[in-house]
Order: sequence, then C-alpha cells, then structure tokens
Amino acid sequence: MMVTQLDSDLSKKVIGWRRDFHQHPETGFLEMRTASIVASILDELGFDLAMGKSVMASEDCMGKPDDEATKKHYHWAIENGANKDYIENFSEGYTGIVATLDTGVAGPTIAYRFDMDALDIHESELDSHFPKQEGFRSKLPHKMHACGHDAHTAIGLGLATVLMSNKEALKGTIKLIFQPAEEGTRGAKSMASAGVVDDVDYFIATHVGTGVPHQHFVASNNGFLATSKLDITFKGKAAHAGAEPEEGNNALLAAATAALNMHAIARHSKGISRVNVGELHAGAGRNIIADQAFLKAETRGENSEVNQYVKAQLESIVAGAAQMYQLDYQIDTVGEALSSQGSEELALILKECAQASDLVKETILESNDPAGSEDATYFMERVKQNGGLVTYCIVGTDLAAGHHNEKFDINEETLLTAVDVLYRSVLKISEL
Repeated sequence: MMVTQLDSDLSKKVIGWRRDFHQHPETGFLEMRTASIVASILDELGFDLAMGKSVMASEDCMGKPDDEATKKHYHWAIENGANKDYIENFSEGYTGIVATLDTGVAGPTIAYRFDMDALDIHESELDSHFPKQEGFRSKLPHKMHACGHDAHTAIGLGLATVLMSNKEALKGTIKLIFQPAEEGTRGAKSMASAGVVDDVDYFIATHVGTGVPHQHFVASNNGFLATSKLDITFKGKAAHAGAEPEEGNNALLAAATAALNMHAIARHSKGISRVNVGELHAGAGRNIIADQAFLKAETRGENSEVNQYVKAQLESIVAGAAQMYQLDYQIDTVGEALSSQGSEELALILKECAQASDLVKETILESNDPAGSEDATYFMERVKQNGGLVTYCIVGTDLAAGHHNEKFDINEETLLTAVDVLYRSVLKISEL
C-alpha cells in the first residue's frame, strides 16, 4: 500500500509533529527536547535505537556549545515538554539518533538522513505569518526553524510510521538517521566518524524547498560546495591610545588587515570559490589600543581541493597579520563539509519513485547549480568509499520566504509527498 492510499491520519500526525518542533526550535547539539520526543516515538513503533555518544564521535563534534550552555538548555528542555524517559541520552549535547529496522529478510541496507536543528533567527511576529495565525510560531526569542528541519524531522517520523505499518512487505535493513547540527555544517562528521553508515548500501538525504517549486522533485542535487567555518581570535596588548600608543599591540588592526586580505585571495583554476568574513568584534573603548579581536569567517569551494586551498590561504593571511602587529592568534574550525556527487543509478531510482507518486507533478533527475553547503556529504562520501550508492534529493514546496529568513514557512502538503516518495524508494531498492 502506498502512502497516498492511506487515510488522512498520517498527514495530520506529520503536520502535528512539524508544528510542535517548530514551536520549540533547538539549535545545534542542543536538540534535546526534539531528540527525546523522536526517540520515544521510534521506540514505541518498534525500532532498535542507538543514541547519543554511541552514534557520535565526540572528537569530531565541531562548534559544540560549552557545558554551561548545554546544562542550561537541558533544564529548558525538561520544562518544555521533553520526554523524561529518553532525555538523559542527550543531556550532554550528543543528540544524534539511529533507528534501525532489520526485517529479517535478506536485502540491502538503506539509510535515510533527517536533520533536526534550528537557527538563531527571531521569527516574524506579523499577523500575516502563517505559523502565528495557526498558533505554532516559535516560543523562543531569536530561535526558529527557518530552513525546514522541523519538516525533515517530521518526515522521518512519518516514514518510520509507514515502514512499521507495512513491515511484512519489506526486505533488508532500513536505518533512519536523525542528525543534529547541520547548520554550520557541524554534526554529520561526528556520526560518520562513529561508523553509523559503514554498513550502508544506499544512502538518501532529503531537503524541502531550496527554490524547487511545489510538487516538483529533484532526485539528485549536486551543487553543494565544500566549506570550512572558522572562528579567529587575535590577542594583543592594550595601551592608552593618547599617552603611550607604542606600548600596544593592536588586535583590531590585525583583524581588519586579515579581513581585507581574505577577500583578496586569488581564485583557483579547478573550480569556483567563496570566502566571507561575517562578523568582526574588537576593542573596548575609543581611546584604547584593542587587545583582542574576534572574527567569524567561512571558505567554500566547488570541490574539497579548492576549499582546502582557500582555507590554507586564509590561515597564512591570519598568521601574517598577527606577525605584522606582533600578537598571538588562534584559528578554530567550528564546522566543515565536503563536496560530493550523487550516484546516477540511485538518482534514477528516486526519479522513478517520484514519477509514480500522485503527489508529484514534475521530476528532475539532477541539478548541478551552485548551492550552499551541506554536511550530509560526510555520510555520502563514507558510503561511496565503501562501495555504496548515494543521493541528496529535494522535495519542492511553496515558500513564504527564502531559507534562513524570519518569514520562512512551507506548504505542509509537502510533508506527505516526501514520505510517499521515500517509502516508495524503500520498496524499490529492497527489490534490487
């Protein structure tokens, strides 16, 4: 039985989950409430669960909040509806989940990735904003699901529900990966390093929107750029700017010099590149030589080689600026993603599944347009290295505003569409 032939209860469930997660947005490595609820639902359905540190390599958790922020959010999650039977698995901020269904019948291992984290954006309070009209606007100031990860999590639970309802029709092993901290490209590397996809033959990641029209489906999106997210600190020496300026080592000027020269990095012949300094904070007063400065920067490349070139050039510029002003510096990599091409063979399967769905009007095999970055590429590359096939598909939707915008919202009909196509892919792949 296909999803489109089921009654409306599933659609109501998936929309309800999405709206609940939307009201309670949690940023990277703090998805404790979300993960506890997801785990409780998956456990009740009958999946075998692996959670927390067992599915995340702590040394590869980039940009993880400190212990104080993690503990504070743990108490918030408890007070705001987290499932107390499961939250202790995630109390230290290792919020990944892998749910496994072993059918007991010989067949391939298929994995689906769903990200769970929100963004540091204050959601629109306009009366015209649909989540406000319907009463599921974010309850947290300066936090919201502005990229659709609430939808992705709900889609994952919808797929889990359909799988268990039709368990007797399945073959092989199905793994549902609920990943933290996709924003900032921080969470997937730790799960890939922990080996959660080492046994996977087919890997599928899914995103809603990204400019793809409603009821359209892209079977393989290949435009993601490799990226590095960098926090840069300069530590100089303060001095009175009027009385003894020669005694200071100006961290602000070092940061400014570095920022300007980063944007002058020469391009690479093997692909497009990007660099951006998004934040610069320095100094403590008008008449004080700044003894500290902090920058947030990122590099991107059409492939991993180009990105590593830009990153190396950036590191040289920072070192040079520090030497120029005779001060210390530190560069921390707080996020990173690879480039990865999807497997055409798997994309063709996904396209066929979408074409068979009554909820999809148009399908596209692949898109190679330059896009942002996505750390599902760590899973993709790991699976490919082990001989498996991978793809990153896009389920189109109507958007109220672009991704990472305070007015972001989706057409909730898209949720059931995604569940339908992904479930069809389970059936199709398990017959191979």
